[in-house]
Amino acid sequence: MHNNSNPIGATPLRLATALAVSLALAGCGESTSATPGPDYGGGSGGGEPTLPDTFDQAALVANLADNVIAPTYAEFAAQAGQLNNQIAAYCDALTAQQEPNSALETARTGWQNTMTRWQYAEVMQIGPLKLNNSNLRNKIYSWPVVSRCAVDQDVAYFEAGNVNGTPYDITLRTETRKGLDALEYLLFNENLDHSCSGTTAPAGWNDRPEAERALARCHFAAEVSADLSRNADALVSQWAEYAPILKNAGQPGSDFADIHDAVNDLSDALFYVDSVTKDGKLDTPYQQFAGACNTPECEAVLESPLSAHSIANIEANLRALKAMFAGQLGEEAGTGFDDYLIEVGSSELAGQMAADIDTAIATTAGYEQSLAQTLTEQPDQVQQTHAEVKAITDKMKVDFISALALELPSTSAGDND
Repeated sequence: MHNNSNPIGATPLRLATALAVSLALAGCGESTSATPGPDYGGGSGGGEPTLPDTFDQAALVANLADNVIAPTYAEFAAQAGQLNNQIAAYCDALTAQQEPNSALETARTGWQNTMTRWQYAEVMQIGPLKLNNSNLRNKIYSWPVVSRCAVDQDVAYFEAGNVNGTPYDITLRTETRKGLDALEYLLFNENLDHSCSGTTAPAGWNDRPEAERALARCHFAAEVSADLSRNADALVSQWAEYAPILKNAGQPGSDFADIHDAVNDLSDALFYVDSVTKDGKLDTPYQQFAGACNTPECEAVLESPLSAHSIANIEANLRALKAMFAGQLGEEAGTGFDDYLIEVGSSELAGQMAADIDTAIATTAGYEQSLAQTLTEQPDQVQQTHAEVKAITDKMKVDFISALALELPSTSAGDND
């Protein structure tokens, strides 16, 4: 209970496959058992370890569910609603042939605020965001599986009002054609030409006046943002139904056999920082493009390259990890995983993990250039960031799960990178 506040074309096959599988496995909740190590229970030893009766695991679950996860989802939904209004205002400016730059910048800022809050939620993929192979999550945000051409195609389909004769319905469209990824392309890409090959391109698109194309993209962005807002509201609603199941673990009507299973479900979500933040967002681009991230191939590997929001996403992931670990999203302290570690005699580990998280947050907050520019001009800084995040996840994968007798998600099992 520490008082820590927290104020392209398609992705290359190797990254897309690896991360898509990673997210899919996380969504299915697969895990591999971990044997409690010598640090469990403070290392007192003596037979098979048992969970300490003195720590209130139900308080941990309730605090994270009600005071960390629920407000994160609610704030994301609120930001998505504001973004919907901001994009509508941008379209109005284009329609009236007014100077659109101010409205566009407001919409872009709204997207950045919405994305930042979503990057908190990415580290809280529990319940509704894991169900049905992460269906709701992918409707909101499909990265690393993205397709700019698919978005261009749907701009034309939406404008025509149909898809090959069938009335256009965004709820029936695949995830790569909507969500936060599509909105980044629609709002931040200043090249109005399509991103498709000759055989898949919208007919005659590049020959149309720029004003027409800008307005068509904006109208589709408004449709995408409305769909995003609906899905964000659905997340809030579904979490309200799911949270009691999580908090009542071991009781009649809960899907969890006991409260420790619920704690393990919350713990699993934290490992997004290992398999996605560390590996997908930092290590993959560093390994492939250190010193030369100035090509479309590098841009395709990065998350949020058009908006230059890649590092901000990583910082938000780390701040979300801190909130879950400390049990504290805002100013008011609550029961967190650090308290659990302290209770079982691993106070040194709790303190070291908290310090490591703060160090990584400070580093990401200190970037003065985009991730692409930093990879090109100061690749050692990216390597340092990766090493600092790895220092956290290495402890999570061994000491943390051992001390609390938790199970390691299959997405991180056997990964020593």
